[in-house]
Amino acid sequence: MWAWLICLAVGVLAGCAAQPAPVADVSAVTSVPPKHRWTMAEVSDSYVFGYPLVVMASARAQASAPGFAGINTLHRASGLSASKDHPGRSEQAELDTLASFAWVDLTAEPMLLVLPVTQGDYLDARVLDMWTNVVWSTGSLASERTPQGGLKKASMIAFVAPGWDGTLPKGVERVQAPGKTLWLSVHIAAAGPRELAGARVLQQKVGLMPLSMFDAEDARRERFKHAKGTKGTEHSMAAEHAAAGRESTEDRIPPSFADTPAGQMVSVASLDAGAFFSRLADALKDNPPSPADPHALSILADLGVKPGEPANLPSDAADAIAAGLADGRTRIATAPDNALSAQGWVWLGDGVGHYGDDYLLRAYAAYTRPDSGTKDDEVIASASEDAQGQALDGSYRYVLHFPAGGLPPARGLWTLTAYTKDGALVEGRLPHRSIASRDAVRRNGDGSVDIYVQASSPGRARQSNWLPAPDGPFELVMRLYAPRPAVADGSWAPPALVRH
Repeated sequence: MWAWLICLAVGVLAGCAAQPAPVADVSAVTSVPPKHRWTMAEVSDSYVFGYPLVVMASARAQASAPGFAGINTLHRASGLSASKDHPGRSEQAELDTLASFAWVDLTAEPMLLVLPVTQGDYLDARVLDMWTNVVWSTGSLASERTPQGGLKKASMIAFVAPGWDGTLPKGVERVQAPGKTLWLSVHIAAAGPRELAGARVLQQKVGLMPLSMFDAEDARRERFKHAKGTKGTEHSMAAEHAAAGRESTEDRIPPSFADTPAGQMVSVASLDAGAFFSRLADALKDNPPSPADPHALSILADLGVKPGEPANLPSDAADAIAAGLADGRTRIATAPDNALSAQGWVWLGDGVGHYGDDYLLRAYAAYTRPDSGTKDDEVIASASEDAQGQALDGSYRYVLHFPAGGLPPARGLWTLTAYTKDGALVEGRLPHRSIASRDAVRRNGDGSVDIYVQASSPGRARQSNWLPAPDGPFELVMRLYAPRPAVADGSWAPPALVRH
């Protein structure tokens, strides 16, 4: 009965496109009086629906608190491991890209993003709305990208709030934002310390500025041109605007991981029902869902959750609310049926970044990686099991065998990294903590490649192909930047981990 009720509620919200995961504790359901089991289903579905917005709103609120990073400020990580900039970070840090990020507020005026020419250096930029949908990303610039995923020319993109009817300067791309708050992240490839210096140069050329500053710079340039009789080029204009944006958004407060979406995942997951739905009601006031979501708002209203008002959950259904919350937590942590999986690996395909009414996929993406891009930006595959379905553990040795011509198909780069179950990197003095496509891995005689995933060194001859693993249970993560279509449609899959 309870399973039918939950599926019915999901059907109201999303056409029952994906079956809900079972609740963590069936006894919790049977303890709910029959008259309240519909309430339990509504709480579960509403939790799945609202989870991404609560994560983003919590991070946004943290960023505007005293002592944190600030709004409309582009913060640049200083090193490859984000953990150096965010003390205490345990979420899976990227080791092969140099990151910058910002919370963007369009209330006062449009904000401009300036991206430099990178040629052979991979650069990924993406902007998300408060529901974690991708508003704009470099994945849409296929014709303007180099084979390595770099940018052939400088770009200036203006993000405009709803209702703004002003005029933008010539040559600036207009992107209509669905709301007034956006999340921006920029990643530049730096697969190891040798590439770090060049990545830092490109990072400093990325700019974020309000439209008024752009106009002021243009006026200053025009005066200079008339005085000197010179003519600026598109490239120099972008460089000057990037410099202006850097001056206006230079870090004055060390960036904090707590004000990023990923930094809020743990705190949001620990909220009780009252706190969660109160945050959701508050966030809905300024971030209404898409017009396709009226049924979701209707179900929330039935629970006593209305935009801008204090949450007023049913007072006589405590068991149902607790069971629904537990079920919602289980569902967002479980890969939905339309996620791709093969040989122990799980990754998201075509629907990621543009979710529509697929609330379960959106919530799962927000739970696992809240700043996920589209299938054209990156694909992240994770494995917690070997080829036999056994949990990965550093007390064993594993081999990841790529056949000749079968390395991960990515235009930018691909990387492999092992993490502990809580997302920490392997500790100790090691030659490297990840393997990237630009590394000089050793090939077999037939052109195939074996990656040795284990806690101890496989020996000097295999050192270049060694991916250090934690001593205990671990997870392996493969990142493909600017992946080829075969990854998103499932016609290519990572090889299985074979235990030895």
